[in-house]
Amino acid sequence: MTTHSRFSLDELAEMLRRMMVIRGFEERVSALYRDGEVPGFVHLSTGQEASAVGACWPLRPSDVITSTHRGHGHCLAKGLDPLGMFAELMGRDSGTNRGRGGSMHIADPTIGIFGANGIVAAGLPIAVGAAAAAQLCADGGVAVAFFGDGAVAQGAFHEAVNLAAVWRLPVVFWCENNGYAEFSPAETQHAAPLAQRAAGYGVPHLAVDGNDVIACASTMADVVAGVRAGSGPVIVEAATYRWHGHYEGDPERYRSGDELAAWKQRDPLLVLAGHMAPLGFDKGQVSALEASVAQLLDAAVHTARGSAAPDVATLDHFVVRDRPAHPEPAPLAADAPVFRMMDAVHDALEHELAEDDRVFVAGIDVAEGGNVFGLMRGLRDRFGDRVRDTPISETAIMGLGVGAAMAGMRPVVEMMYLDFVGVCLDQLLNQAAKLPFMTGGSARMGLTVRTQFGAGRSSGSQHSQSLEALLAHIPGLTVVMPSTPADTYGLLRAAIQDPNPVVFIENRLLYGMKGPRPPADHIVPIGRSIVVRPGTDITLVSVSRMVHEALAAADTVDDEGISVEVIDLRTVAPLDLVPVLDSVHRTGRILIAHEAVLPFGIGAEIAATVAREAFWDLDAPIERIGAAPTPAPYSPGLERAWLPGRDDIAAALRRLAAV
Repeated sequence: MTTHSRFSLDELAEMLRRMMVIRGFEERVSALYRDGEVPGFVHLSTGQEASAVGACWPLRPSDVITSTHRGHGHCLAKGLDPLGMFAELMGRDSGTNRGRGGSMHIADPTIGIFGANGIVAAGLPIAVGAAAAAQLCADGGVAVAFFGDGAVAQGAFHEAVNLAAVWRLPVVFWCENNGYAEFSPAETQHAAPLAQRAAGYGVPHLAVDGNDVIACASTMADVVAGVRAGSGPVIVEAATYRWHGHYEGDPERYRSGDELAAWKQRDPLLVLAGHMAPLGFDKGQVSALEASVAQLLDAAVHTARGSAAPDVATLDHFVVRDRPAHPEPAPLAADAPVFRMMDAVHDALEHELAEDDRVFVAGIDVAEGGNVFGLMRGLRDRFGDRVRDTPISETAIMGLGVGAAMAGMRPVVEMMYLDFVGVCLDQLLNQAAKLPFMTGGSARMGLTVRTQFGAGRSSGSQHSQSLEALLAHIPGLTVVMPSTPADTYGLLRAAIQDPNPVVFIENRLLYGMKGPRPPADHIVPIGRSIVVRPGTDITLVSVSRMVHEALAAADTVDDEGISVEVIDLRTVAPLDLVPVLDSVHRTGRILIAHEAVLPFGIGAEIAATVAREAFWDLDAPIERIGAAPTPAPYSPGLERAWLPGRDDIAAALRRLAAV
């Protein structure tokens, strides 16, 4: 069989047309950028057209790709409309992403394009998540992660490939090796070739001529057929070359003109035309195809130029999706049965897994071990593969959640300790929180991230931190911190049903706490604070375990004639300060207590809002209580001095009452 005998002449002509679209698109973008019509950064894929078209050739519309900052070609090859892309690059409201994404973030999840990505290697874990969704749904879907040779140095590459191999996921990792990682030659970046790395993961590695679209499409057709059949992940390395610099405007001092000229002799379009000429596709037909593509692209540029920019009144659109409307549940009966907070977590997960086939749970030791605290024991036995153990790979775990959520699943992924957020912050900060916005609202992100924190047991500086303010500062993330078993059950169910990414933070010191068991249909609305103790003299605002310290302090000073109203925030992003402001209007005094270190904590935001909205109601300065501005100490005595408690809160209440 010759290289091209598996494809008809019509198919080869379509491959050539698609490559011409990519080439013509990039040429026009280069000119538009030069003339100031495209803002921001632009990274062109001119010279790499065969890799994009060949890799996408056997894919279905429902199959998923993730891409890179150099992603125009991949998106066009997967079927994205050039008109929408031109408008997006020009920042127009009619753009693919309503002008919110731009060149580095082009995406259309409705046709399986889960995003070009400005973060190197970030798309690989997301592709793994999409592949996991396809595996769970058993729909024959495949995910393809495009990445450059420079991305192989990223930890996200290792974590994604390893997880895909462990789970035998239907994903193809397509490396476009163009010889340079930004400005650095590939040979200076890696101690071992990609083929050796693939062997280390137990993943097949195939090399292909990335400038020959027939070779790419033929290789990919075989690879995709095997992956669909359940053979597991494959790494394909396509040798190719980018004709332009790393970015438009790059002075390109790191490579020679002779090197570029040599690669241009293997222009992907000329290579394919050379295959087609003996089959009767002559120069006149090539020229006619070029003319039709040029007409299409020129018309698209003209239309995009005439489209409007987004209305500034829509600035806050696509950040947070509307939540389901849940009323505040009725108070629980005094004779309700009792359960623990750890039971609440288990029962909420069990309820949602049973009610919604889209829900699955994944994390380190959550399945066979039932999680490090035993919260999920028995769930694996009942729900099988929908409760999954992962490697110790926080970036892969978060990316798994992001990709699966974009594919329409309802993943619940566990970050074992809140302190580990630094290991996987990109997938929360730049992916989960931003993709709905950067795609103009088209990316689904019904993702729940369960985690826990808590100081007071000498866990040390790396296992005791209260980092909710860090997460609450990220637009698009919802942050929930329950304080009781019933709220834990109701809020966790609400989080799993929510269409937004929710970080659900439990305090491990409360896992054994007992409280009334609510009915199975109990749901607590996200973003709603509640008064848990009425009072008249001072407003005391807290969250999570510190609510109980606040209640104890309020009881203490009540015997001294000081009436304290205690408010449990329950959700710290978004903050519901209406009950707080109403309370301050009546009391004239406010104290905010949280476990996090005091500077820059959520108390500062609450204090700023109260100062702005209720300044004339205040009869005393706003007070805050929090941990000392040091890392959490290990020694018990130091930790007790560092962590605020009921005695500190009571002392602050007395000071306020005396003003």
